[in-house]
Amino acid sequence: MTDAEAKAEAQRIIEENFRPEVPVVPHIATSFRDDSPLPAYGDTPPVHQDDRRIVPAWAAGIAVASIGVGAGVTGIGCGAWLVLQGLASVTLYGVLMVTLPCAGVAMVATAIGGAISKARSAVTTNVYEGPVTQNTQINHISNQRGMFSRTRNDVR
Repeated sequence: MTDAEAKAEAQRIIEENFRPEVPVVPHIATSFRDDSPLPAYGDTPPVHQDDRRIVPAWAAGIAVASIGVGAGVTGIGCGAWLVLQGLASVTLYGVLMVTLPCAGVAMVATAIGGAISKARSAVTTNVYEGPVTQNTQINHISNQRGMFSRTRNDVR
């Protein structure tokens, strides 16, 4: 086969394989009418309907991800709703029933700590003899300059 014949054969095969079999329709049919005759009795046989929709992989991925995110957010919302419902139904008796064991444990711990503290402390009596002198000295420093003034009193 010569080069010209090979080129012509290749062109014919390409056109034959990539030629659309169904003419391209500018619109998509929204309904389907089956005009085939109905059977005299029983169920009608199924009719094959071509479905040529193609969903890109990225669109399917986004759809699956949005379903997952929606389900997760719904779970978080339900949990928040339950917590807030519990907080909204707080009564005095409920608060007391929750805090009563904590108060009991704190009271027992305070009693034990007080008993240990009393047992460890020694009894000491200090008697001081001699004259007691008390010196009181007041240093008054005042700076009044400009807009801000400061007074410092040191009492000893």
